[in-house]
Amino acid sequence: MGKYIKFFLVGILFGIVLVKSEAVSWYRIFEMFKFQSFHMYGIIGTAVGTGILLLLISKFKKIKTTEGNLIKVPLKQKGFTRYIIGGTIFGLGWALCGACPGPMYILIGTGVFSIIIVIIAALAGTYVYGLLKDKLPH
Repeated sequence: MGKYIKFFLVGILFGIVLVKSEAVSWYRIFEMFKFQSFHMYGIIGTAVGTGILLLLISKFKKIKTTEGNLIKVPLKQKGFTRYIIGGTIFGLGWALCGACPGPMYILIGTGVFSIIIVIIAALAGTYVYGLLKDKLPH
């Protein structure tokens, strides 16, 4: 139970950081997609760089997960088309609603309750993909 409280508190802290950095701001996202501001690219680049650095540190220091396993990044299936199509759909959804999956939940906490419609649509889309996954070209 204590483990879940830690995750909950880290999630709250992460939400506060995203709100204070304006990473959940529709206006900042709009600026990003119009290539008018470096703000969001800086945040995303910092996140990617931090992730790479932490993965390298965990690899060299042999840091383990909460279950005691070594941290490993699983290999992904090769396929150019699947990532281009999936990334395009994700980017279009992000541009249309002004939020990617993580910040959608943070926006509820800030009082933007209309984002619930977007969350329902995202969950429905994920469900439909799960139903059609075996029939789609990968």
